[in-house]
Amino acid sequence: MKIGVLALQGDVAEHRRALADLGIDSRPVRRPPELPGVDGIILPGGESTTMSMLLESSGLLEPLGKEIAAGLPVFGTCAGMILLGTSVVDGRGDQNVFGAIDISVRRNGYGRQLASFECDLDVAALGAPPLHAVFIRAPVVDWVGAAVEVLAVAEPSPDAGGAGGAGGDRPGRLTDTPTATPVLCRQGPVLVAAFHPELTGDRRVHRLFVSMIEERGR
Repeated sequence: MKIGVLALQGDVAEHRRALADLGIDSRPVRRPPELPGVDGIILPGGESTTMSMLLESSGLLEPLGKEIAAGLPVFGTCAGMILLGTSVVDGRGDQNVFGAIDISVRRNGYGRQLASFECDLDVAALGAPPLHAVFIRAPVVDWVGAAVEVLAVAEPSPDAGGAGGAGGDRPGRLTDTPTATPVLCRQGPVLVAAFHPELTGDRRVHRLFVSMIEERGR
């Protein structure tokens, strides 16, 4: 198995280290020729609008979008989650998204850098103990589609701003930042996290993504 890590910006080395801890080979993906042959790909955290522009300038936007649409397993953390959603609140008008998971995401929804926080999450899919999660200028999921499986929720940071719902009359459910909001979601071969699992020593979220790739290969 070989997993690609989008290496245009963000926590590339940290994700590759997490995969190495699991005995998984990885490859940085910066250009289209480096994309073929990967069994899955991770879109790391970073700055989502910058990553959107770099996807275009590198020539990766179209081929990566085609691979994801064809079912390539993909794991997005923080900015990667924004790129994989269907819509972005408070993003640039020309920001690219892959529409791979039916969620609406608000950039910096928990607040700016000073509102970054850590907490423990109960994730039934990962078992005990609770998962320690690091949120850094994290996005907030405003809305999830009916096909999205919410694996974990978290209370907002006390400094977080308010967020309204999005999604119109589509079937699904609205979320609201004064209550617990989704922070780990899955839809088919797509996994997204609002936090940074690569920044702790707990590799269970990466192991979950590896299991998703293995399921697809059966």
